Amino acid sequence: MAWVVAGPALLPARADAQVGAAVRAPAAALAAETVSEPVAPSMPAVAPAAQQPAGPPPTPRHTGIKAMVKGFVIDFKYLPSRENALWAGVGGGLALAVHPADSSVNRTLATSDAADRVFKAGAVLGQLGTLFASASIVYAVGRLDDQPKVSHVGMDLIQSLAMAEVLTQPLKYATRRERPDGSGRNSFPSGHAADTFAFATALERHLAWRYFVPAYGFASYVAISRLPANRHWLSDAVFGSAVGIIAGRTVTSHEASPFPVAVAAVPGGLAIAYIRFAE
Repeated sequence: MAWVVAGPALLPARADAQVGAAVRAPAAALAAETVSEPVAPSMPAVAPAAQQPAGPPPTPRHTGIKAMVKGFVIDFKYLPSRENALWAGVGGGLALAVHPADSSVNRTLATSDAADRVFKAGAVLGQLGTLFASASIVYAVGRLDDQPKVSHVGMDLIQSLAMAEVLTQPLKYATRRERPDGSGRNSFPSGHAADTFAFATALERHLAWRYFVPAYGFASYVAISRLPANRHWLSDAVFGSAVGIIAGRTVTSHEASPFPVAVAAVPGGLAIAYIRFAE
């Protein structure tokens, strides 16, 4: 009978199979137990964006006066950007393009009684005082009713108006362009256009694309109203609109919470849907 070495003892050869099985069984059980145990990943798993869309950015923790002032100062950090340079370029290019028609357009609209009646309200609706009062009401309602999302909208509206004024007033006194009615040399760009487009941009960025048409329709109405009133040239209104868009987008670009929009191909065309995340 042959003998084999198995550890410190000598065992018969016919027992080798039994010993091997006995040795392998605990090892197999240990391996199975090890595999069955969940292995904690070193980093949290990240689901693909297409399968797990990210929710909108949260509303700031604080929307008080102090937070508003601090946020307005921080907004200037976002002013120098490629997007703003693009808007400034487009606005400047369009203003130069319509500049040759300034006199003829103003002459036509300023002498039209119909245009005066239609656009007369724009002078009041687009005043800084009117817009600021509206933004302040939204902000106050949100604060008094403890609705941070509402006060956040009001806060951004106020900041957008302030940003538009900070950008507009230096340009007015740097260019010194005379108004069509000769009342002053602060015509370019239009403050009414800048303020209303800043207001509309901030509002649209919070309420999303569904309000694009009414928001910018109102802003365009106010901008055009300065021509029948003979207070601005067409190019003033065009560039003022671009300044307002820059102001509104600068304030909201890093914090607004629009509803995500999804575009998907379907048989025979495209489907457009928006997702509103439950609070």
